[in-house]
Amino acid sequence: MKKYYIIALVIIIIIGILFIPKLLRSKSGEVKFKIVKEEDIPEKIKEVLPKYLMEERALTCKYRDEIYVVVTRGEKSSKGYGVEIDKIIMEKYAKDIFDIVVYAIFTDPDINEIVEQEYDYPYIVVKTNLKTMPQEVHLDVEYRD
Repeated sequence: MKKYYIIALVIIIIIGILFIPKLLRSKSGEVKFKIVKEEDIPEKIKEVLPKYLMEERALTCKYRDEIYVVVTRGEKSSKGYGVEIDKIIMEKYAKDIFDIVVYAIFTDPDINEIVEQEYDYPYIVVKTNLKTMPQEVHLDVEYRD
């Protein structure tokens, strides 16, 4: 009889381990955003941007109660490289505790295309509808031709 109680307890623990993380992440959703033109990027973000242009990453910035997401592509030895944001997903853990995953699309110049041979630092800045900063920002990249 004790053996059945132990087996039942183990099954309950396994079910708990499988479903509790899903319950904690159940409040996930897509974050709305709008691309910010180069001339409309706030000066404070323009000042910080050069520190990150050499890296391939996503980061968030807060300026006047607005949350911006920046995706940088790193240093490229020629023109023709591109970056765009496909979507941003929020993974919520508690009321104001969440991470975001930025799904970016990176494009490279065609090998037969003639491009300027000067260093370039592709990036994109978007303004989101977020009200608070995320705990972490994760970058998920898809490469396209």
